[in-house]
Amino acid sequence: MQPAQTVQSLRSARPARALRIAVVGGGPGGLYAAVLLKRLDPAREVTVYERNAPDDTFGFGVVLSDETLGGIENADPDVYAALRGHMVRWDDIDVVHRGRTLTSSGHGFAALSRRTLLATLHARCRELGVVLRFRAPAPPAAELAHAHDLVVAADGVHSATRAAHADIFGPSPLTHRCRYIWLAADFALDAFRFEIAETGYGIFQLHAYPYARPAPAAEGRDRGASTVIVEAREEAWRAAGFDRLDERASAERCAELFPETLAGRPLRGNNSQWTAFRTVVNDRWSHGNIVLLGDAAHTAHFSIGSGTKLAVEDALALAACVREQPALPEALAAYEAERKPVVASTQRAARASLTWFEELDGYIAQPPHRFAFNLLTRSRRVTHDNLRLRDPDFVAATEREAGIPAGTPPMFTPFRLRGLTLRNRVVVSPMDMYKSPDGLPGDFHLVHLGARALGGAGLTMTEMVCVSPRGRITPGCAGLWTDEQEEAWRRVTGFVHAQSPTAALGLQLGHSGRKGSTKLMWEGIDDPLPEGNWPLVAPSPLPYRPGVSQTPREVTAHQMGVVREEFAASARRAARAGFDLLELHCAHGYLLSGFLSPLTNRRTDAYGGSLAARLRYPLEVFDAVRAAWPAERPMTVRISATDWAPGGTTGEEALRIAAAFAEHGADAIDVSTGQVVADERPDFGRSYQTPYADRIRNVLGVPVIAVGALSSWDDVNSLILAGRADLCALARPHLYDPHWTLHAAAEQNYTGPGAPWPAPYRAGSRTPPTGRTDAPKPRLVL
Repeated sequence: MQPAQTVQSLRSARPARALRIAVVGGGPGGLYAAVLLKRLDPAREVTVYERNAPDDTFGFGVVLSDETLGGIENADPDVYAALRGHMVRWDDIDVVHRGRTLTSSGHGFAALSRRTLLATLHARCRELGVVLRFRAPAPPAAELAHAHDLVVAADGVHSATRAAHADIFGPSPLTHRCRYIWLAADFALDAFRFEIAETGYGIFQLHAYPYARPAPAAEGRDRGASTVIVEAREEAWRAAGFDRLDERASAERCAELFPETLAGRPLRGNNSQWTAFRTVVNDRWSHGNIVLLGDAAHTAHFSIGSGTKLAVEDALALAACVREQPALPEALAAYEAERKPVVASTQRAARASLTWFEELDGYIAQPPHRFAFNLLTRSRRVTHDNLRLRDPDFVAATEREAGIPAGTPPMFTPFRLRGLTLRNRVVVSPMDMYKSPDGLPGDFHLVHLGARALGGAGLTMTEMVCVSPRGRITPGCAGLWTDEQEEAWRRVTGFVHAQSPTAALGLQLGHSGRKGSTKLMWEGIDDPLPEGNWPLVAPSPLPYRPGVSQTPREVTAHQMGVVREEFAASARRAARAGFDLLELHCAHGYLLSGFLSPLTNRRTDAYGGSLAARLRYPLEVFDAVRAAWPAERPMTVRISATDWAPGGTTGEEALRIAAAFAEHGADAIDVSTGQVVADERPDFGRSYQTPYADRIRNVLGVPVIAVGALSSWDDVNSLILAGRADLCALARPHLYDPHWTLHAAAEQNYTGPGAPWPAPYRAGSRTPPTGRTDAPKPRLVL
């Protein structure tokens, strides 16, 4: 078939007549989808089913970004013009923390009454000829699908359509740990406002913003209006007795909690109920000619103001795809492909935000500016550099409070671990190189590790160095069990200390456990060797990849003693070789990690069962290594804070694991995640692992190293200044650029002691010009 024939056949799939469309749900997303679908083809028959009356609405104000408003303006200038006059705009965010109000400016918000938004969309629907059926529960979507070409299910977070076809859509709802209630105040705030109330029952927080300005001719009677959301952890909410109060009593109690914002002024409800937020994710968004939109397809926590925004943007994308694609199946596939990545990114930011508020008690003792900076950057969408552009005075005040010298980015401040002072907060993360035949590092390691230490990082880590031949992952993994290996490592440390005297070099020590005897990564990651395999041991005889990987033997008590001494012997060699720091690898499913996870430890002896029992052997190894390692040199431990799999290590267990190692003398916890079981489902995304480090640091007060898709110096500055991490480990950026840290300093115009350029490289310490700079400046444009 020729390409032209293919296109023609696809186009013929579109009905010759105009589409008949049913929209289930008369919220902003459903109404706006109806408007656009009708406007793009007036011949279409579009009907909206809404079970409530036209003037019924829940909630009060909605926040829309400039990006969303720009999309509305481009798609339907009439709707934009009708909304523009009702918009309330402001730039400030106020954070009230222990009686002190800190203001950050330059943010840019727009909001309006939800009732006004709906009324505007009702009017536009009627103008275009959309049929609005109020007080009319929609027929089942499957029934509508027989009589219509397209059914848009915009029926909200409790979508009946989604529930009826759950086997197709594959919803994964997750209920979170806070209760919240939507209320309103009859006066207009002049900023987005967060106020934290510390009570005898627990912490309550207020999120509030204006959505209506005072009417000019109201002579004081109309003072505008603000949305007020009150939120608390479930246990605090119950302890305070809110579970026994009706709407009016709840509003009265909430008004008493926040004197700085409300100053005795009342709150009111609108069928307001306390509820727990549910994050909704669906595997698929369409089924035949039925498509999900807005909260039916996805939800994102209100603390980033995204629900209406996402629904409206869904409507824009759906209408555009129906217009652009030759047939409805292609249109629905294109809509899902376009929106899913955007929504996933927003949901990651929303989860980071809601988790921050769930864990608020871990931050409440922070100094005022750090607390406010932490709150403002909680979703990871606002960053240090971004906030510095918006409000440089606020960021400068936060840095002064933290004792950071003027002109010094947070990443270039020193950090002390036991007897070692690191010149900056950047760590070259351990990365397996698979370039050590018989465990022997050579010229490759001298160049690889030497280049990255010269490249400016405060601490450069080796790959996992194995304690025995049978503890290797692959035949190419580095080791430290012979005199020859020890001398080879001494050559590397000697070069680093001579050529970059303020750089530190750390060694990560580990044993592969059940993940050993495999091919080099680029030959087949985690695939067993075709020949020359060595026997494996693990806490339990469970293969890493059932049916593929070698089944390990359950390690005996005698073997555990042998391995423990191998760790201690390698630690003594590491000390003689001149390493500055030693890290014990208890993550990623290797031997010691295998003891910690309930998914890989099924033992019934003293080393299995409860978490305390699962911790026993890793702590025994830690103690042996700590005793062998010089007392003045620091020791860290890398853990997997979650297995990303049902039944695996929980967040609470990760805290207990970190606390146990800290109590035994660990100077910092290197917080990674996953790689424990092959069927894991990680929630990948920018800096996706850092919340686990954040929680350990701020709940336990233990120094942490954060890892996980950190790729910019802006990420590092943000995490350090917010107090979410003490050190940041980056892997791939240092593969891309061995001088990543020095280049980060140059890009930030920093030339201090936190990023010293080696003398031979100083001529390159400024970003080279990328084009001609002497051209005459244009004066006239004709």
